[in-house]
Amino acid sequence: MDSLFRFLKFIFRYHNKAVDQVLFYISLICAVTMVFHVGYTTDPELAEITKKTVVFMYYGLFLFEAFRTVSSIWVARRINVSHYSGVFITGYFLIVTLARHSGGLLETFAKDEWLYMGIAIMFLSELSRSSLFFDNFYFNPTILFVVSFLGLIILGAVLLMLPRTTIEAPLSFVDAFFMATSAVCITGLSVTDISTNFSFFGQAVIMALIQVGGLGIMTFTGFFGYFFSGGFSFKNQLMFGEILGENKLNSVISTLMTIILITFLFEFIGGLLIFFSLDPKLFESLGERVFFAAFHAISGFCNSGFTIIKDGVTNENYRFNYHFQLAVSSMFIIGSLGFGTIFNFYTFIKTKGDALIHKYILQRNFRHKPQVFTFNSRFIVLCNLIVIVLATVSFFVLERNHSLMDDKSVFGEWVTSIFMANSSRSAGFNSVDLNFISIPTLIMLVTLMWVGVSPGSTGGGVKVTTVAIALMNIVALARGKESIEIFKRKIASESVNKSFAIILLSVLTITFSFILLNFTDPNQQMIPLLFETVSAYTTCGLSLGITANLTATSKIILMLTMFVGRVGMLTLLVAFIKNTQNKSYIYPTEKILF
Repeated sequence: MDSLFRFLKFIFRYHNKAVDQVLFYISLICAVTMVFHVGYTTDPELAEITKKTVVFMYYGLFLFEAFRTVSSIWVARRINVSHYSGVFITGYFLIVTLARHSGGLLETFAKDEWLYMGIAIMFLSELSRSSLFFDNFYFNPTILFVVSFLGLIILGAVLLMLPRTTIEAPLSFVDAFFMATSAVCITGLSVTDISTNFSFFGQAVIMALIQVGGLGIMTFTGFFGYFFSGGFSFKNQLMFGEILGENKLNSVISTLMTIILITFLFEFIGGLLIFFSLDPKLFESLGERVFFAAFHAISGFCNSGFTIIKDGVTNENYRFNYHFQLAVSSMFIIGSLGFGTIFNFYTFIKTKGDALIHKYILQRNFRHKPQVFTFNSRFIVLCNLIVIVLATVSFFVLERNHSLMDDKSVFGEWVTSIFMANSSRSAGFNSVDLNFISIPTLIMLVTLMWVGVSPGSTGGGVKVTTVAIALMNIVALARGKESIEIFKRKIASESVNKSFAIILLSVLTITFSFILLNFTDPNQQMIPLLFETVSAYTTCGLSLGITANLTATSKIILMLTMFVGRVGMLTLLVAFIKNTQNKSYIYPTEKILF
């Protein structure tokens, strides 16, 4: 026994990385085999063979992970943070294994889907243990951020090209890349109807791409890398601090955790609201209803606009389901506020709650923190409230005698107005046919798409704060003031310069893409092409129905436009032409005539 303990101690103390590397390659082989079985195999006999192979690999992974976890804990004589993931995965494997052999209360977990998920979780854990490999690279974090999106798009395209991804017609190379780009860039433009042409596997791939693309692949790898490896190196903290925009090094991990937990919490709440707003008669099983709710909760919070409803929300089963529309709209409105603002609401409510508890229950003085609700959060909330109210009222007034005539109640008209006005900012859902709305409303929707939502959110556009700063600067210039002031604060000149740069770059990019689309698709009308271009750049996803009919060249142009809009034109410029040399001199100042 002592010799066995000494051997294990030698392995897990001095060759732990080698063990992790071996398990990584084993889990990679299992994951590839599983994807081959689920997404590629169409021959029944071959499918039976690959299924048995996947089951065998699953039990092999179970034994490997259980042995590693138990041995590592035994050698350490205690459970460390790095052991939590192993305990969790081993427990998951144990539950699924018992369910597949005993049934009873665990019968729900006996389905093959839970087995596939176990292999995916195992691969993700092993990948995440190696995801902090960035110490070996010396990329600019901004370049790494851009490259991570490109890598995710390529991976998504490969998965979407698998034969069992689609039911009817398989996707071409360009269409697969278009769908992957649209999902990763959380746009929602689609060249095929994923509700009818995509299998469950294909829809699950789209949902995963939306989730990872909405939060950012670096955020996901950082979170799971920390969770599964139990720590961050100093260089990792510096890199993720720059990517997340976190100046305090000791707050990088908490910020990363907060973003993930806030996302999952609100998606879970939104999923419950959507689930209970649905008619059970529309679904064949409880599992199908749960997947439907989860898909739309993720798609809504991430402002992607993808839906697995045939004909979208305009479908007669959902067009007048106002509770469903309110549940989805609450998701994309909350998601549009940004992670920082949502967390600020949490800290504000928590602080007020602690103050009340100290005053009335503990009867002690409470030390109040200054600026609990930050300046940026107040400014973002104010800008969003103005846009939400103006957009909703404008849509109601403009469409009351057009598309809103189908709604039989005032409540229904206002719900549709809230849904459409706020969805057009970035979410991309539509409960009315856009081809039947008035021209003034169409112009308003294009403007709302361009304005977009809040910075730090999953939505797109130039952002409401950017437009607000630009407008406030115009007013300040008209009044002869040299600075912008709000909430007893002076806006930094750097923010003003950046807002005008973002606006100018957006106009130039949209104009350039629009001109190219007119060359590549001369048979299409100009209004739908302009609408499509703005929708792609702002990652909104609304369309006048021409996406599937565009040429391959036009689709490639839209792909590039979506990518630039998601990453940000200014971010790309900073990533590739940033000059970090500091000058020790200042030139004389001159004024330009206007």
